[in-house]
Amino acid sequence: MYNRDYLSQETSQYKSSVDSSKASLMSFLKATYQLFAGSLLAATAGAYIGLDMVSTIASWYWGLVILEFILLFALYAVKNKPGINLAVLFGFTFLSGLTLTPLLSKILMMPAGASIVAQAFLMTSVAFGGISMFAMTTKRDFSSMGKMLFIALIILIVGSISNIFFQSPLLQLGIAGVGALLFSAFILYDTQQIIKGGFETPIEAAIALYLDFFNLFVSLLQILGIMNNDD
Repeated sequence: MYNRDYLSQETSQYKSSVDSSKASLMSFLKATYQLFAGSLLAATAGAYIGLDMVSTIASWYWGLVILEFILLFALYAVKNKPGINLAVLFGFTFLSGLTLTPLLSKILMMPAGASIVAQAFLMTSVAFGGISMFAMTTKRDFSSMGKMLFIALIILIVGSISNIFFQSPLLQLGIAGVGALLFSAFILYDTQQIIKGGFETPIEAAIALYLDFFNLFVSLLQILGIMNNDD
């Protein structure tokens, strides 16, 4: 009656389950980072095209921002619809590149403006890579950061909207500094959420990472722009 192979069978099944889980995670990560890379390329294309039509984009800026939010919400609605979800994802990221061009144009018109943009992108890439690796290798659980990060994001948005009326470079520098720290924390949080299965689809995971990267880049670009502005 005693099955001497019971323990070995259980061990084999456990190993098979673990291997299957690892394979599933690796597949999810691969799809996520492929979509993330594609999103960065779409945003770059949008920014490149937008630099030739800065005045037009500036005049339609708030309309484009509203369209951005519509596409972002639409993305979550069509996340499980193949083809349509990719079109909305790359449409959103392309549009985000377009709306970035007024800021890019101001920076590029400054002395050593191209160097400032390159420096901001390099700093963002290094920070993103370093924080992502830490999130993937650390044993610490940062899941509890979610609510705190969301509250900080709301405060940051309110501060950014307020400074539209105040137009204070010092306040904008403070907002950009807080933004850089906040979105660095979001990279850590979202990367761990991906590993822990916190996202249903690679589309959701990719857009979360894209928004973290994009906003960190914008924050650093503003900091470096203000610091190098003689005015």
